[in-house]
Amino acid sequence: MFNDKVAIVTGGESGIGAACAWALGSAGARVVITYFKDKDAAAQVCEAIGGRDRAIAVQTDVADEGAVTQLFEAAEGAFGTVSLLVNSAGLNMSGVKLVDMELAQFDRVVRSDLYGPFLTCRELVRRLETKDEKGRIVNISSIHEHAPRPGGVDYDSAKGGLSQLTATLALELAPKGIAVNGVAPGMILTPMNEKAVEDTGYRVKLEANIPWGRAGRPEEVADLVVFLLSPAADYISGTTVTIDGALSLTVAQGA
Repeated sequence: MFNDKVAIVTGGESGIGAACAWALGSAGARVVITYFKDKDAAAQVCEAIGGRDRAIAVQTDVADEGAVTQLFEAAEGAFGTVSLLVNSAGLNMSGVKLVDMELAQFDRVVRSDLYGPFLTCRELVRRLETKDEKGRIVNISSIHEHAPRPGGVDYDSAKGGLSQLTATLALELAPKGIAVNGVAPGMILTPMNEKAVEDTGYRVKLEANIPWGRAGRPEEVADLVVFLLSPAADYISGTTVTIDGALSLTVAQGA
């Protein structure tokens, strides 16, 4: 499907990012994943895609401007021009209420979950512009970009900002042939939801709140991402697609 196009997937060592990287590789893309700490997990993802001829991993702090530049240089050096970008790297909510939250905590999550996509999108677009080439971007957001939770002021604020970043870039970049979309998952069984993955009783209790009756799988999110990056989605830009088993529609139900 992707005919050796080059994709960067941030946070590609686990969870949704790993699923997206594998799906893109399976569809013909050459894939560059980023990881923050877990080099072994990143290497396993690359090996599953097909080894160094098909995928490489680059340790990257996506909130660091210089590191993002180095990421794209490494990707271009290995495979050529990057035209597909999936922003999946991110941190979860702290659970700390506003009055107890240190600025450093708020800053840490916003830098990862919002500054990171800003920097990677900017780097991609700058490089595509010099070559007059088109591209596609998918930002992994969350239903909590519009469904806030107490204790989530850091995460919810970052994801709300990411929603507007996605929409604004879609307007700016449409004339350049660069599409920008978002994907907003609900409860997905990833390491970010470690307790739900490992504790069946806890998971079942949470799943009772989901109209579809179960949590989602990373592979289901990846399939959606691949579609949004594909030629079949050429006319789609500026939207965020929710994938949550109708969980976000339960607001104000039961009272």
